[in-house]
This record gives sequence, structure tokens and C-alpha cells, in this order.
Amino acid sequence: MWLAQVGRERIEETIDPELSIERALETYARLGYPDDWINQRVQTIRARKELTDQWKAHGVDQGKEYAILTDEITRAWSGMNTRQYKNLKGLKKENLRDNMSTLELALNMLAEATTTPLTKIQNPTGLEENRKVSRQGGAIAGNVIKEIEKATGEPVITSQNAKQLNAVVTELIEGITSEEDK
Repeated sequence: MWLAQVGRERIEETIDPELSIERALETYARLGYPDDWINQRVQTIRARKELTDQWKAHGVDQGKEYAILTDEITRAWSGMNTRQYKNLKGLKKENLRDNMSTLELALNMLAEATTTPLTKIQNPTGLEENRKVSRQGGAIAGNVIKEIEKATGEPVITSQNAKQLNAVVTELIEGITSEEDK
């Protein structure tokens, strides 16, 4: 019965793709992500899609080459490649973006969203030329991180993963609720 239900849902999502987006939003909410984080995550998905469309149009092969360029962008803005970043957060197979704070997500999106118009303007062809553009886009977000850290005195990139970030939000909500009860 369960398999038939899942199959039916996927067929319905093929007919109306918005249903799969709604399912993803419900899943994030069920996992305890706050609404502002969920909204930011949806925006990062859109920015990523626009970037990968540009990579495809500029001679980059999906899969390994996308991963290489993603590593270049991540290294340029965070100072770490994707594997190092995942290790910092204690992740094995989990999605790195699903374990970023709202600010980390915003900066990752800035790096990718900046790389998109740079790719359009510079018109690179193939992996190596796109690699240079990816570093440029990531470096712009890296400069923003330096400004934020200078202004706040706090690191932007932390080892906190989704489980830890959601616990902080839950504690905050529970604190507010208990204050209101008093």
C-alpha cells in the first residue's frame, strides 16, 4: 500500500511539479527548520539552477565537472573545499547546504549568484575557463565574509550543523513560550 501511495504521489508530482516543492517545504518544516531558513534554502536552489544552466551552456559537463566548479566556488568564499566544509560540520553523506546557517546559505548563494552573470559576461568555454570565473564569483562572497566578521567580531562559518542549529531555535522558542507563560 505504501509503495502504491508513493508511486501515486510521484506521478502527481510529474503532472504538477509544484507538489514536489510543497513536499520539500513540508519536509524541512517537519525536520524543525524555521520558515526564514526554508525560504532562504528555496532561493539557493533557484540560484544554483541558474548557475548550472550557465555552466551547461558554457561547455561544462554535469556531474564531476559541476562538483569541481562547486569546490572552486566554496573554497573561494569559505576557505575550504566542500569535503573540508562537510568535515567541519561533522557530516558524512548529508547535504552541506541543509546544514548551513541562514547566513552561510546567503553567502553561498551570493557566491553562486555572482558567478552566474560573470559567466554570462566573460563567456568561458569548458572546465578550465569556468574554473577561473567560479573562483572570481566565490572570492566576491569571501570578501563579504571578511566584512561581516570584521563588523561583528564573530565567525560566519561555524561547525554547527542542522541538528545543532535546530536545537538552538527550539530552545529559543521554548524560552519565549515559558516567559509568556510566566
